[in-house]
Amino acid sequence: MNYQETTAWMFNQLPMYQLQGASAYKKDLTNTHLLINHLNNPHTKLKCIHVAGTNGKGSTSHMLASILQEAGYKVGLYTSPHLKDYRERIKINGFEITEDFVCDFINSNKSFFEANDISFFEMSVGLAFAYFAKEEVDIAIIEVGMGGRLDATNIITPLVSVITNIGLDHLQFLGNTLEAIAFEKAGIIKTEIPVVIGEYTDETKPVFEAKAKETNSEIYFASDLISENLPSDLIGDYQIHNKKTVLQTIQILNTKTDFSINQNNIESGLLNVVKNTGLLGRWQQLGSSPKIICDTAHNKNGLEIVLNQIKKEKFEQLHIVLGVVNDKDLDEVLPLFPKNAIYYFCKPNIPRGLEALALKEKAAQFGLKGAILHSVPEAYKKSKESANSNDFIYVGGSTFVVAEIL
Repeated sequence: MNYQETTAWMFNQLPMYQLQGASAYKKDLTNTHLLINHLNNPHTKLKCIHVAGTNGKGSTSHMLASILQEAGYKVGLYTSPHLKDYRERIKINGFEITEDFVCDFINSNKSFFEANDISFFEMSVGLAFAYFAKEEVDIAIIEVGMGGRLDATNIITPLVSVITNIGLDHLQFLGNTLEAIAFEKAGIIKTEIPVVIGEYTDETKPVFEAKAKETNSEIYFASDLISENLPSDLIGDYQIHNKKTVLQTIQILNTKTDFSINQNNIESGLLNVVKNTGLLGRWQQLGSSPKIICDTAHNKNGLEIVLNQIKKEKFEQLHIVLGVVNDKDLDEVLPLFPKNAIYYFCKPNIPRGLEALALKEKAAQFGLKGAILHSVPEAYKKSKESANSNDFIYVGGSTFVVAEIL
């Protein structure tokens, strides 16, 4: 199979949370261990940083990768989901995995995947570990897909475990309280491996402390320990917390491992995240006159910060291109949106996308008014046609909405 056929087979033949929701979520790591043994345990050859959290884990992972690249290291970066091309998930020093490697890996292991019902996410994790091991990276930043305890990435023993924050997201899988979700994320904390917590609440802090005590792990609460706020090319307000998490993690690498990262590497790394890693969709400006911003924030915590940041902008009229997935708790997120904006309701082009009519009808209950468009690109085009040069256009609600306009 060529690259298009290979990725089409991966997406269409296998359970994948992005497309299917609950049916893709596995309740244990049996399959992952089966797969990784089949691949001769490439993860054991890697030094890793493991990053979990409800929001900010992608930005945090990319910042860490950028800083380590500036320090001269060969850095593997595994993240999800992708926005345009599957290969965005697996990079070394900002360069995506080759199409040939993806094809060879899938084609040579396809019969094993089929015989053992290996999921899309499990095979992606196996692919990343195999690639990073073959390319002999100095360090790999591994972002958790969802949760932590039962995530396919949770077979590694990292140098540092990182948990950015806890919010109410993916409740159908992780539990419907902050404590329950914190327990799942804390599952990445390993015996005698230091852990960095980005943000905590009264509910989550005891969960992290209990797990760290159980595993005899040193625990660092970055929000209490780091006061610095260095400039970065990632300019969303929410990056303040992520930067503290990153600085604390780098401090641990410097003091407890053989890695050596100086202040210059840190400052340069934070200023060149997009250039070094190719990160997309985080308060990303797509135009000026009118100013156009897209952001992948899609749950209450993330959207709250982004919508507050929009309030600080100067504009005559706000236009919002909005689409969501069908398992989103709209009663929780829609009240965050401003009533004085003009809305362009659309459905992300995936099976889990919520129909634009259903979104419009629900939004109307919260005083949000606008038009239904047949697709995300059409909604985006209409917003640009309607906006004046002094207006502001925001595109968001879902990672998949942002993916369609980049």
